[in-house]
Amino acid sequence: MSGARHRHAVVLFNLGGPDNPDAVRPFLYNLFKDKAIINAPALIRFPLAALISSTRAKSARGNYALMGGGSPLLPETEKQAEALRQRLSEMAPDEDTEVFIAMRYWHPFVETTAKAVAKFAPDRVTLLPLYPHFSTTTTGSSLSAWSKAYKGPGQVRLVCCYPEAEDFIQSHADRINEAWQQAGSPTGVRLLFSAHGLPEKVILAGDPYQSQIERTAAKVAAKLPQFQDWSVCYQSRVGPLKWIGPSTIEALTAAGLEGKGVIITPIAFVSEHVETLVELDHEYGEMAKELGVAPYVRVAALGVAPAFMKALAAAATSECQFARGPFGGSPCEVQHGACPYRVGERVDG
Repeated sequence: MSGARHRHAVVLFNLGGPDNPDAVRPFLYNLFKDKAIINAPALIRFPLAALISSTRAKSARGNYALMGGGSPLLPETEKQAEALRQRLSEMAPDEDTEVFIAMRYWHPFVETTAKAVAKFAPDRVTLLPLYPHFSTTTTGSSLSAWSKAYKGPGQVRLVCCYPEAEDFIQSHADRINEAWQQAGSPTGVRLLFSAHGLPEKVILAGDPYQSQIERTAAKVAAKLPQFQDWSVCYQSRVGPLKWIGPSTIEALTAAGLEGKGVIITPIAFVSEHVETLVELDHEYGEMAKELGVAPYVRVAALGVAPAFMKALAAAATSECQFARGPFGGSPCEVQHGACPYRVGERVDG
């Protein structure tokens, strides 16, 4: 139709979280029944998911009780969505831009959001994960669900990740600097980049997540000359499998043995949720006291930090994600066969 405004739908992928105590068990069931999380046939996976969600529900409710009974992830993501919508509208005032939220394991589910996007009838759809680093267990799972659910119009494009995007890196450096200065600019402290861990077998199968985390940390550390002592560690381990390391617990223990204080930053989490507000603040905070790690300074998640919003807007409007690997960075190495943008390959939505 002549004169019709172009419609752009941006879909933010995220994990989701229970919004009340009664939602904890079904949330956990949805998580563990995902084949990307437990790679087993449905006849095994579904009963196992039911067992795990039942046995973990009580302790998980206790964790969420520390945050008021539910996860703050959706409200945090809604703030990010609105900030991004405003920025994109300013960048393209002649375009109708809407930002949608698609959670993988709790409301609003991918399937519900796919229907809302189809009703919007976009000319193009940009899938933009709030997981900065690609993993089959996060973005890969959300993308799979989206591909099955979305039946609407528009050219669909994926921003697989942005581990080295300049403004993303700068936003982390800014947050760390803020926390360091608020703590009195202590010297001789170790900077820990704490990321959610994964079973080692996921990485060995070609997942680029660990490599991307380490590249992000190196880029951020390069902007912070006051921290010559820094390292990457991994938190949130569950189950009997061997996970990538060192663990955040091991990193804190090492700092205590060396008489070091730490500044710890959630390098893979862009919103406050259970892994930051409970695990980093409460569990590891108490551990740090017991180990004599002082100071123990926790850096805030990125939230709606201006540089981070700028990075997301650039990723949402750029064509660079096609055939050129992660937005704002170099392609994954050839051994990372699980990456949708491997060296020498082209992926169109």
